[in-house]
Amino acid sequence: MIWLAATRPRTLPAAVAPVLVGSALAWRAGHFVGPAAGICLAFALLVQVGTNFANDYFDFIKGADTPARVGPRRAVAAGLVRPAVMRHAMLAVFAAAFCVGLTLLRYGGWPLLAIGVASIASGLAYTGGPWPLGYRGLGDVFVFVFFGLVAVGATFFVQTGRVTVAALAAAAGVGALASNILLVNNYRDADTDARADKRTLVVRLGRPFARGQFTVALILALAVPVALALLDPQPNRLWSAVPLTLLLAWPAARQRTALHAAQTPGALITLLGHTGLYLALYAVALSAWLVTM
Repeated sequence: MIWLAATRPRTLPAAVAPVLVGSALAWRAGHFVGPAAGICLAFALLVQVGTNFANDYFDFIKGADTPARVGPRRAVAAGLVRPAVMRHAMLAVFAAAFCVGLTLLRYGGWPLLAIGVASIASGLAYTGGPWPLGYRGLGDVFVFVFFGLVAVGATFFVQTGRVTVAALAAAAGVGALASNILLVNNYRDADTDARADKRTLVVRLGRPFARGQFTVALILALAVPVALALLDPQPNRLWSAVPLTLLLAWPAARQRTALHAAQTPGALITLLGHTGLYLALYAVALSAWLVTM
């Protein structure tokens, strides 16, 4: 259970969602390749878990995870796993991701090697290295790019051999919601992060800005079905996007209200779980719409 908790299950939809959406787009294009999609999913999950292990290790080493932290328990900070053991686990998971990623070269060629290496390097650099992205306010950009644009785009590319405007539009919606998971986490930890000199966007720009960012991300995600319908060459697709958008708008509005009303760490921990579930709902609903519209 210690290692299961260390994988941070609430964040795993950020790995599954882009592969699901990218594969649905490939299906709609008539080029779905099951084995390639499965490998993409395995790679994404391993990178996500490796990044979470890296966060657990580096945040403890850098002093961001302390007894004053109010979020879910971290394995190293709680003394459940020795730092050296977590470091070895992190490296082992990233090594496994690299090996799994190599098998995608048969589908997408050598450009995928650069994408895979960049994804793993960014997972390490999020909280590790001499210039950690998460400590410099770039964590939100990292999540949007690698768990949105790169993950959806690469999943679509390995199955179709190309990247389209529609794929990038869908990727932007997934990336925006994935970044909201990180935002809620940073919103909760803003005070302890500031004391540890972890300069997330919430620390740098304040909670009012974070609430606005959260809302903009939701609006961007809700605009994606409309954008995809407009990009579809077949006529009258726009009307099919309306029910989907309305379906997704209601829980989005509830999440926005919950963030504005949150006054306790417990409320934000609950909202963190809901942001992950909403991303999962969004990916499933959008994918089902793509393969049936």
